[in-house]
Amino acid sequence: MASTTTEAVKATLRTGKFNKNAARRVRVSGLIPAVVYGAGQESQAIAVDPKSILKILHSESGHNSIFDLDVESGAGSKAMIVDWQYEPIKGKLLHIDLKRIAMDKAMRVSVPITLTGTPNGVKTQGGVLDQILREIEVECLPSEIPSHIDVDVAGLDMYGAIHVSDLPHSGSVKFLQPEETLVAHVTEIKEDEALTAAAEVPAGTEPEVTKGKGKPEAAAATPAPNKTPGKK
Repeated sequence: MASTTTEAVKATLRTGKFNKNAARRVRVSGLIPAVVYGAGQESQAIAVDPKSILKILHSESGHNSIFDLDVESGAGSKAMIVDWQYEPIKGKLLHIDLKRIAMDKAMRVSVPITLTGTPNGVKTQGGVLDQILREIEVECLPSEIPSHIDVDVAGLDMYGAIHVSDLPHSGSVKFLQPEETLVAHVTEIKEDEALTAAAEVPAGTEPEVTKGKGKPEAAAATPAPNKTPGKK
C-alpha cells in the first residue's frame, strides 16, 4: 500500500513577486520553490528542502507517497507530490507541485505494473515478452494506494497475453482502464531485432537470439524520475 511517512516535510511561505529571479533566490538559499493546493483550500507558494522531496521520490511508493506537510504559521496537512521539474543538464530539482490529500476521499493515481517470472514462451519457444501497459490508473482511498501491481507471467506460452482483467483485483482498488486492455504478451522476435542481434556477434561465433527483454523497472523504487511538467 501507499507509504505514509512519519517525518514531516517542512515548508516556508513565499511572499512577494513570483518570477524567475525570485525562484532563483530560493534555490540559492538551498531550497526549491513549490506550490501546494487542494482540499478546498487556497493555493500557497512555498519553499521546501529538495533533500526531503528526493527522499520521497526515491522511496518504494515514489510520488504516490503520502506525507505530512508542515507549513510555517499554518495548519499541517497530508500531501502528495503531483508534478516536478528537473534541471536538464545537472539534474537538480527546480520546482514541485504538491496536493493536499483528504484521507477519507477516494482519489485517482497511476500505479506501476511489475511483471514477475519468465514466460514459458520465452524460455522454451523463442519468444520475447513485450510489456504494453507499464502503469495503470486506479481509484481508491489514499491509504489503499498500492506501490505497484505485481502480475506473474511465468505461465505465458507463445502468443499468450495478460489483460487488465488478469491483474489481481481487490474490493478496495478499482482499475479505471477497460478490462480488455492489453498489459503484456509473448510474441515472436521481430526480424529487425534478430538481424541487429546477429550483427552485434563477433565474427566466427554463433549468433545468439535474445530470448527476452527482462523485467521492467518498478516504479516505486525507483531511480529518480526524469519528470517534466504535464506528466498526467
